Amino acid sequence: MRYWLLKSEPDVFSFDHLKKRARKTEPWNGVRNYQARNYMRDDMNVGDLGLFYHSSCAEPGVAGVVKITREAYPDPTQFDPKSEYFDKGSKQEEPRWVMVDVTWEAALPNFVTLQQLRDDPALADLITLRRGNRLSITPVDEKDFKRICKLGGLKI
Repeated sequence: MRYWLLKSEPDVFSFDHLKKRARKTEPWNGVRNYQARNYMRDDMNVGDLGLFYHSSCAEPGVAGVVKITREAYPDPTQFDPKSEYFDKGSKQEEPRWVMVDVTWEAALPNFVTLQQLRDDPALADLITLRRGNRLSITPVDEKDFKRICKLGGLKI
């Protein structure tokens, strides 16, 4: 099993939105960064766990845990000219962009802020905290995943 951090802007799609979805599941679509795409396509597996991170908001941080419930498959928004994620260079027979399905797993009793992540020496190697990192999906070491869950009051 691998662990991930998945960023979403809460005014667009939040952890609470995910909880209200049918089966608490949603496709993680709209990723348009090659490295993040490669993580989904090449490394994510059903059963992996992820930290749902609220970004680009007043108080960024980790809201909860999701589970990967469907491996990578073509993201249909790349073919929809009306979508903000449309990619005219992507072809049906050779899709450029993929998505995975994520399912709500558990809320953190305590939201873990970006500042808490930065202030914790045990999380010094967290990719998301590296200067200049803007990836929407990053791998997380198991020890870091467990530490963040503990900070959030969740026993894993």
